[in-house]
Amino acid sequence: MTLTALLMPLLNEGTDVWRRVAVKTLDDGTYQILGPMPDGEEWTFAPGSIVAAQLRTFSDGEERLVAVHPA
Repeated sequence: MTLTALLMPLLNEGTDVWRRVAVKTLDDGTYQILGPMPDGEEWTFAPGSIVAAQLRTFSDGEERLVAVHPA
C-alpha cells in the first residue's frame, strides 16, 4: 500500500476543473480516495471510494493520472 495523488474531476464547475487529491494505492492497482473534500466542492468520487485511474494528456502536453470510474 502506497500513498500518492491523482487528479479528481470536479462537478458543476461549468468547465473542466481538476483537484489534486491524496489516494492510497491498493494491492490490486486501484486507488482509495482520501479526504476530506473541501467545502464548496463536489468531487466525482467521494472520499473513501475505490476507483480506477488512467493517464490523461492535458493541453500543456503533460500526462497526469486521473480518476476515471468506480472499481
